[in-house]
Amino acid sequence: MSTDNNGNQTLSQIYDICSSLYKTMSDGSSRDHSEVFSYLTELGKVLANADRASFWKWDKRHHELWTVSATGTDKIVIPDQSGLVGKALREKRVLVTNDPYSDPDFNPSVDKKTGYTTKSVLVMPVTNINGEYIGAFQIINKLDGGFEEERDVRALSLAALICGIALESETFRDESMHDKLTGLKNRMGFYQDFSNKYGKVLSGERKLSLFICDIDKFKRVNDTYGHNAGDRVLEFASALVESFAGENEGVYRWGGEEFIMLMPDTDLQGCVAKAETIREKLQNSPCNAEGNIINLTMSFGCAVFDPSKTIEENVSVADGHLYTAKETGRNRVIYE
Repeated sequence: MSTDNNGNQTLSQIYDICSSLYKTMSDGSSRDHSEVFSYLTELGKVLANADRASFWKWDKRHHELWTVSATGTDKIVIPDQSGLVGKALREKRVLVTNDPYSDPDFNPSVDKKTGYTTKSVLVMPVTNINGEYIGAFQIINKLDGGFEEERDVRALSLAALICGIALESETFRDESMHDKLTGLKNRMGFYQDFSNKYGKVLSGERKLSLFICDIDKFKRVNDTYGHNAGDRVLEFASALVESFAGENEGVYRWGGEEFIMLMPDTDLQGCVAKAETIREKLQNSPCNAEGNIINLTMSFGCAVFDPSKTIEENVSVADGHLYTAKETGRNRVIYE
């Protein structure tokens, strides 16, 4: 095939990807940015004439780097101080290596796991509109020799720029669904997760249970020790509840000092057992808030979702049991 034909073929690929990307962004069918990132990652691979590409998000809340899109492999999660991506973000510069196995910052674990051989790597950090580094484009194995920084960064700059804008949008969206104090998802995050994940549990005729819990006499904490201590109590209690959540379970700040846990494939007995475990753990775990040792308790209301009722009606059932727990002495789990 002639050089012109190769160029025409590449241009055709770029047009196809951009056309699909435009349609995806225009039809409004995607509830998140995953498909957009997938197209942009593929575009970067074509522009750099490489075998693989991945786009990484810097999750500063959890000090992690993870792939929002990657060709040839599943999602990868690594500490943000590790690997070539971590180094590029720490040093705020493009990194190129055409001999990765000799580079002390290269992490060969994925290659060892999959049998893939990495021969060359280019990592291009991306920023938001304020110039803050939020992620990175990684291109692997240049097909026509090694990477050349100036040439390949020039080729990738448009895709990286769009990725940065898309990632910033995704980050704003993610932050709007999280409570800033506790780091838990808020009500907006609850409804989004229910729409994307937990609703499918019910439609598949699987069980879904929940509890709603409330820190007992929380107003007294604020009145006695001040609102800063109250904030520390909220952080402490929410972290304790979240620590008991399984891989597919979600914990949310419902409002004030109330939290909800959603548990797929869990019946009422399992829900009550987990609530009781958390109740006992909190009761036996004093909180150091602003130098004050505060003993805490929680009340819980448990329920199993009824698919014939709305989300709000199901939450109301659990909330009714919580009200009973409060009215009958607090520091207890009520489910009927």
